[in-house]
Amino acid sequence: MPYDFDTVTDRRNSNSLKWDVKENELPMWVADMDFQTAPEVREAILERAQHGVFGYSIVPDEWYQAYQTWWEQRHHFPIQKEWLLFVTGVVPAISSAVRKLTTPGEKVLIQTPVYNIFFNSIVNNGRNVLESPLLYDGEQYRIDFEALERDLSDPQTTMMILCNPHNPVGKIWDRETLSRIGELCAKHHVIVLSDEIHCDLTAPGKEYIPFASVSEVCRDNSVTCIAPTKAFNLAGLQTAAIVVPGEALRNKMYRAINTDEVAEPNAFAVQAAVAAFTEGGPWLDELRGYLEGNRQLVKQYLEAELPQLHLVEAEATYLLWIDCRNMPGRAPEFIHFLRESTGLYLSGGAQYGDAGSDFLRLNMACPRSVLAEGLKRLKKGTAEYENWILANC
Repeated sequence: MPYDFDTVTDRRNSNSLKWDVKENELPMWVADMDFQTAPEVREAILERAQHGVFGYSIVPDEWYQAYQTWWEQRHHFPIQKEWLLFVTGVVPAISSAVRKLTTPGEKVLIQTPVYNIFFNSIVNNGRNVLESPLLYDGEQYRIDFEALERDLSDPQTTMMILCNPHNPVGKIWDRETLSRIGELCAKHHVIVLSDEIHCDLTAPGKEYIPFASVSEVCRDNSVTCIAPTKAFNLAGLQTAAIVVPGEALRNKMYRAINTDEVAEPNAFAVQAAVAAFTEGGPWLDELRGYLEGNRQLVKQYLEAELPQLHLVEAEATYLLWIDCRNMPGRAPEFIHFLRESTGLYLSGGAQYGDAGSDFLRLNMACPRSVLAEGLKRLKKGTAEYENWILANC
C-alpha cells in the first residue's frame, strides 16, 4: 500500500526537543524524523493504550522473535535468543558498557567525525576520549588503519566505539573493513562496542553488514546496540536491544544494565518494537525510497545553486554531511549566522570532533515541501553570510 510522507505534521507545542524553538525557526538538526511512524506501529500502540492499565512490563518471547526474524531476513545475521538483552535506549546501553567494561582513566577510541553523544558517554564516566580521525579525500571517508592500530596498541585503550553505519558521514563499512577492525581490536585486547542504530536506514539497494556477523573474532569480542527507534521514529518510546554473543561479556552487560536500571520496558516499548519488526517492512521500504529522493533533491540543489557547499556522498542515514571548506569565514560562525538570519537550525560539525569543524549536518527526514523551504533558507543565508564576510574584511 502507498504511505504518505508528504503531509506535514505540526510538531510545535508537543514537547518536542526538535521543535521547541522560536516560531520563525525551521529545525533540521537533531536526528528524529518529522514523519508519523508506520500505521501498523500506531495501531499497536493504540491497542495497548486502550487496555488502560500500565503496570510493570516483561519482555515476552515475541519480542525476541521479532528481532531474530528481522535481523536474519533483513541483515542475514541469525541471532540466538540468549544473545539479546532489552535496554531502554542505545545511549544508556553505551554508557553502561563504558562504565562496566572499562575503568576510570582508560581511553575509549572513537573515529571522528562521529556522533557527539559518544563524547558524553566517555567523559561523563571518567574515561578519556581518544580521537582516531577518519581520512577524507574531498569525496569520501575511509579508515587510516596505520593510525588506528597505533591508537589501539596503546595499553590504556580498552574500548573502541564503532559507528556502523557511520553517523554523520553516512558510510556503510564493508565486510573487509569490519573484519580488519575486529582483528586489530582482538590483537590489542580492545572491546568493540558497535552502535548500529542507523542500520535500517540504508539507501535502496544498499545493505549494511552487522559487525558481529563478520567473523568469530568480531562476534565474540563485541557488544552491538540496535533498535527500531531511528528507522521507525520511536526514540521517545525508549526501546532498544543489545546483542552480546560472548558469554563473559554478556554476563557483564546484564549486570551493567540492571545496575543502571535501564533493562526494564515501559508499557509501550515491547508492542511498538514487535509491530515495527513484524509489520513495518513495507512502510520502511517506502520511507527509504522517499529519503533517497530527498537526498537527490539536496544534491542537485547544491550543485545548481550553492556549488560552494559540497554534499558528501552517503549510503545510509537521513543525515546529510555538508562540506563547507570552500565557503569564506568559519563553519561554526556560518551555522550560527544561518539560524539568526533565516531561522534555519542545523547542527555544527565541530561537535562531532575536530575533524568535523568545517562541516555542517542537515536532517533531511521531513516532507519534501519542508526540505525545499530549508534549502531556500540555506541559499538566502549563504548569500547574506558571504556579503557580511566581505563587508567585514
